[in-house]
Amino acid sequence: MLRPWNSEPIIDCGESLKEIPKNLHLLEPHPYKKLGAPYGENGDPFRLRESVINRLLLAQKLLSNKNHGINLAIFDAWRPISVQKFMIDYSIKQECLARGIKYEANSKDEEIRKIVETVCRFWAPPSLNPLMPPPHSTGGAVDVTFIDAKNNELEMGGSIDEIGEVSEPDFYLWASRLDSSSNFNLFHSRRVLLASVMRKAGFVQHPNEWWHFSYGDQLWAWMTKSNSAIYGLCSFEGSKAIMT
Repeated sequence: MLRPWNSEPIIDCGESLKEIPKNLHLLEPHPYKKLGAPYGENGDPFRLRESVINRLLLAQKLLSNKNHGINLAIFDAWRPISVQKFMIDYSIKQECLARGIKYEANSKDEEIRKIVETVCRFWAPPSLNPLMPPPHSTGGAVDVTFIDAKNNELEMGGSIDEIGEVSEPDFYLWASRLDSSSNFNLFHSRRVLLASVMRKAGFVQHPNEWWHFSYGDQLWAWMTKSNSAIYGLCSFEGSKAIMT
Protein backbone atom coordinates (compact mmCIF):
# COMPACT_ATOMS: atom_id res chain seq x y z
CA MET A 1 0.00 0.00 0.00
CA LEU A 2 1.68 3.18 -1.22
CA ARG A 3 1.64 6.29 0.95
CA PRO A 4 1.41 9.78 -0.52
CA TRP A 5 4.88 10.53 0.85
CA ASN A 6 6.54 7.57 -0.92
CA SER A 7 7.14 9.76 -3.97
CA GLU A 8 9.36 12.15 -2.01
CA PRO A 9 13.02 12.00 -3.15
CA ILE A 10 15.69 10.92 -0.68
CA ILE A 11 19.16 12.43 -0.41
CA ASP A 12 20.67 10.72 2.62
CA CYS A 13 22.85 13.04 4.66
CA GLY A 14 24.94 10.12 5.95
CA GLU A 15 24.19 10.79 9.60
CA SER A 16 24.86 7.73 11.74
CA LEU A 17 22.65 5.80 14.11
CA LYS A 18 23.37 6.49 17.77
CA GLU A 19 22.21 4.89 20.99
CA ILE A 20 19.38 6.78 22.64
CA PRO A 21 20.86 8.25 25.85
CA LYS A 22 19.66 6.92 29.16
CA ASN A 23 18.36 10.31 30.30
CA LEU A 24 15.48 9.60 27.91
CA HIS A 25 13.26 6.90 29.38
CA LEU A 26 13.21 3.65 27.39
CA LEU A 27 10.29 1.25 27.80
CA GLU A 28 12.06 -2.02 28.53
CA PRO A 29 12.02 -4.88 27.91
CA HIS A 30 11.52 -3.85 24.32
CA PRO A 31 8.01 -4.98 23.25
CA TYR A 32 8.96 -6.47 19.87
CA LYS A 33 12.03 -8.23 21.22
CA LYS A 34 9.74 -9.90 23.78
CA LEU A 35 7.72 -11.29 20.89
CA GLY A 36 10.86 -12.74 19.28
CA ALA A 37 11.27 -10.17 16.51
CA PRO A 38 14.48 -10.87 14.51
CA TYR A 39 16.80 -7.99 15.31
CA GLY A 40 19.90 -10.12 14.93
CA GLU A 41 22.82 -10.45 17.31
CA ASN A 42 23.80 -6.77 17.21
CA GLY A 43 20.41 -5.22 16.51
CA ASP A 44 19.49 -2.57 19.05
CA PRO A 45 16.03 -1.02 18.53
CA PHE A 46 16.84 1.93 20.77
CA ARG A 47 18.90 3.72 18.15
CA LEU A 48 18.09 6.76 16.02
CA ARG A 49 19.85 9.23 13.75
CA GLU A 50 21.80 11.75 15.78
CA SER A 51 19.62 14.77 14.91
CA VAL A 52 16.48 12.83 15.85
CA ILE A 53 17.93 12.13 19.28
CA ASN A 54 18.78 15.81 19.71
CA ARG A 55 15.18 16.73 18.90
CA LEU A 56 13.88 14.17 21.38
CA LEU A 57 16.04 15.76 24.06
CA LEU A 58 14.60 19.14 23.12
CA ALA A 59 11.04 17.77 23.29
CA GLN A 60 11.76 16.41 26.78
CA LYS A 61 13.14 19.80 27.83
CA LEU A 62 10.04 21.58 26.49
CA LEU A 63 7.85 19.12 28.36
CA SER A 64 9.78 19.59 31.60
CA ASN A 65 9.43 23.37 31.29
CA LYS A 66 5.66 22.98 31.39
CA ASN A 67 5.89 21.47 34.92
CA HIS A 68 3.31 18.76 34.28
CA GLY A 69 5.24 16.05 36.14
CA ILE A 70 5.19 14.18 32.84
CA ASN A 71 8.11 12.77 30.84
CA LEU A 72 8.58 11.20 27.43
CA ALA A 73 9.00 7.45 27.15
CA ILE A 74 10.43 5.75 24.05
CA PHE A 75 8.42 2.71 22.95
CA ASP A 76 10.22 1.96 19.70
CA ALA A 77 12.79 3.58 17.43
CA TRP A 78 14.96 2.05 14.68
CA ARG A 79 13.45 -1.03 13.08
CA PRO A 80 15.20 -3.28 10.53
CA ILE A 81 13.18 -4.59 7.58
CA SER A 82 13.17 -8.10 9.07
CA VAL A 83 11.38 -6.77 12.17
CA GLN A 84 8.97 -4.71 10.06
CA LYS A 85 7.88 -7.87 8.22
CA PHE A 86 7.68 -9.89 11.45
CA MET A 87 5.45 -7.30 13.12
CA ILE A 88 3.12 -6.95 10.13
CA ASP A 89 2.63 -10.71 10.02
CA TYR A 90 2.12 -10.80 13.78
CA SER A 91 -0.43 -7.97 13.69
CA ILE A 92 -2.43 -9.59 10.89
CA LYS A 93 -2.56 -12.88 12.79
CA GLN A 94 -3.62 -11.12 16.00
CA GLU A 95 -6.42 -9.28 14.19
CA CYS A 96 -7.64 -12.51 12.64
CA LEU A 97 -7.57 -14.19 16.05
CA ALA A 98 -9.50 -11.31 17.64
CA ARG A 99 -12.20 -11.63 14.97
CA GLY A 100 -12.37 -15.44 15.13
CA ILE A 101 -10.95 -15.87 11.63
CA LYS A 102 -8.49 -18.62 10.74
CA TYR A 103 -5.41 -17.01 9.24
CA GLU A 104 -3.90 -18.41 6.05
CA ALA A 105 -0.98 -16.76 4.30
CA ASN A 106 -1.76 -15.48 0.77
CA SER A 107 -5.44 -16.21 1.32
CA LYS A 108 -7.98 -14.82 -1.16
CA ASP A 109 -10.61 -14.67 1.59
CA GLU A 110 -12.33 -11.28 1.57
CA GLU A 111 -12.35 -10.91 5.37
CA ILE A 112 -8.62 -11.62 5.59
CA ARG A 113 -7.97 -9.19 2.73
CA LYS A 114 -9.80 -6.45 4.63
CA ILE A 115 -7.82 -7.21 7.78
CA VAL A 116 -4.55 -6.96 5.81
CA GLU A 117 -5.67 -3.58 4.40
CA THR A 118 -6.58 -2.32 7.87
CA VAL A 119 -3.28 -3.43 9.39
CA CYS A 120 -1.35 -1.82 6.53
CA ARG A 121 -2.87 1.56 7.38
CA PHE A 122 -0.66 1.42 10.47
CA TRP A 123 2.32 -0.67 9.37
CA ALA A 124 4.39 0.40 6.37
CA PRO A 125 5.26 -2.36 3.87
CA PRO A 126 8.61 -4.04 4.64
CA SER A 127 10.08 -2.72 1.40
CA LEU A 128 13.75 -3.06 0.51
CA ASN A 129 13.19 -0.57 -2.29
CA PRO A 130 15.53 2.35 -1.41
CA LEU A 131 12.98 4.76 -2.91
CA MET A 132 10.31 3.96 -0.32
CA PRO A 133 11.78 2.70 2.97
CA PRO A 134 9.55 2.19 6.03
CA PRO A 135 9.94 5.28 8.27
CA HIS A 136 11.32 3.34 11.25
CA SER A 137 13.92 1.64 9.01
CA THR A 138 15.50 5.02 8.27
CA GLY A 139 16.31 5.82 11.90
CA GLY A 140 14.14 8.93 11.56
CA ALA A 141 10.92 7.71 13.18
CA VAL A 142 10.13 7.13 16.84
CA ASP A 143 7.13 5.92 18.84
CA VAL A 144 6.65 7.78 22.11
CA THR A 145 4.22 8.08 24.96
CA PHE A 146 4.05 9.68 28.42
CA ILE A 147 5.10 8.47 31.85
CA ASP A 148 4.56 10.09 35.24
CA ALA A 149 7.18 10.97 37.84
CA LYS A 150 7.20 7.34 39.04
CA ASN A 151 7.78 6.01 35.50
CA ASN A 152 4.25 4.69 35.16
CA GLU A 153 2.81 4.90 31.65
CA LEU A 154 -0.07 7.32 31.37
CA GLU A 155 -3.33 6.25 29.77
CA MET A 156 -3.63 7.81 26.32
CA GLY A 157 -6.99 6.36 25.36
CA GLY A 158 -5.53 3.55 23.28
CA SER A 159 -2.45 1.37 23.17
CA ILE A 160 0.50 1.96 20.89
CA ASP A 161 0.06 -0.17 17.74
CA GLU A 162 -3.67 -0.59 18.36
CA ILE A 163 -5.40 -1.18 15.05
CA GLY A 164 -8.41 1.06 14.50
CA GLU A 165 -9.72 4.62 14.50
CA VAL A 166 -9.03 4.97 18.23
CA SER A 167 -5.35 5.39 17.30
CA GLU A 168 -5.93 8.52 15.22
CA PRO A 169 -4.57 11.60 17.01
CA ASP A 170 -7.91 13.45 17.17
CA PHE A 171 -10.12 10.46 17.91
CA TYR A 172 -11.35 11.96 21.20
CA LEU A 173 -11.73 15.53 19.97
CA TRP A 174 -15.52 15.70 19.72
CA ALA A 175 -16.15 13.61 22.84
CA SER A 176 -13.83 15.89 24.82
CA ARG A 177 -15.79 18.95 23.69
CA LEU A 178 -19.05 17.40 24.82
CA ASP A 179 -17.78 16.71 28.35
CA SER A 180 -14.67 18.54 29.56
CA SER A 181 -14.64 16.54 32.81
CA SER A 182 -14.53 13.14 31.08
CA ASN A 183 -11.66 10.74 30.50
CA PHE A 184 -12.13 11.50 26.82
CA ASN A 185 -11.02 15.06 27.48
CA LEU A 186 -8.04 13.80 29.49
CA PHE A 187 -6.96 11.48 26.68
CA HIS A 188 -7.35 14.19 24.07
CA SER A 189 -5.45 16.73 26.19
CA ARG A 190 -2.55 14.32 26.63
CA ARG A 191 -2.40 13.55 22.93
CA VAL A 192 -2.46 17.26 22.12
CA LEU A 193 0.34 17.94 24.60
CA LEU A 194 2.46 15.14 23.17
CA ALA A 195 1.96 16.39 19.61
CA SER A 196 2.69 19.97 20.68
CA VAL A 197 6.08 19.34 22.27
CA MET A 198 7.15 17.00 19.48
CA ARG A 199 6.20 19.48 16.76
CA LYS A 200 8.00 22.30 18.55
CA ALA A 201 11.08 20.07 18.55
CA GLY A 202 10.85 19.67 14.76
CA PHE A 203 8.91 16.43 14.35
CA VAL A 204 5.83 15.68 12.25
CA GLN A 205 3.08 13.31 13.39
CA HIS A 206 1.80 10.31 11.46
CA PRO A 207 -1.82 11.05 10.46
CA ASN A 208 -3.10 7.67 11.71
CA GLU A 209 -1.06 7.25 14.91
CA TRP A 210 -0.98 9.43 18.04
CA TRP A 211 2.38 7.92 19.07
CA HIS A 212 4.40 8.07 15.83
CA PHE A 213 6.65 11.04 15.02
CA SER A 214 9.19 11.54 12.25
CA TYR A 215 12.10 13.79 11.41
CA GLY A 216 14.11 13.58 8.20
CA ASP A 217 12.25 10.72 6.49
CA GLN A 218 9.82 10.83 3.55
CA LEU A 219 6.80 11.50 5.80
CA TRP A 220 8.62 14.51 7.26
CA ALA A 221 9.64 15.77 3.80
CA TRP A 222 6.06 15.47 2.54
CA MET A 223 4.46 17.21 5.50
CA THR A 224 7.04 20.00 5.69
CA LYS A 225 7.22 20.44 1.90
CA SER A 226 11.00 19.99 1.99
CA ASN A 227 12.94 19.40 -1.21
CA SER A 228 13.84 15.88 -0.13
CA ALA A 229 14.05 13.47 2.76
CA ILE A 230 17.47 13.42 4.40
CA TYR A 231 17.26 9.85 5.75
CA GLY A 232 16.96 6.71 3.65
CA LEU A 233 17.03 3.01 4.48
CA CYS A 234 19.56 2.37 7.22
CA SER A 235 20.77 -1.03 8.44
CA PHE A 236 23.09 -1.69 11.33
CA GLU A 237 26.08 -3.99 11.56
CA GLY A 238 27.99 -4.07 14.82
CA SER A 239 28.74 -0.45 15.61
CA LYS A 240 28.44 0.79 12.03
CA ALA A 241 25.33 2.21 10.36
CA ILE A 242 24.96 1.23 6.70
CA MET A 243 22.98 3.59 4.44
CA THR A 244 21.58 2.20 1.20
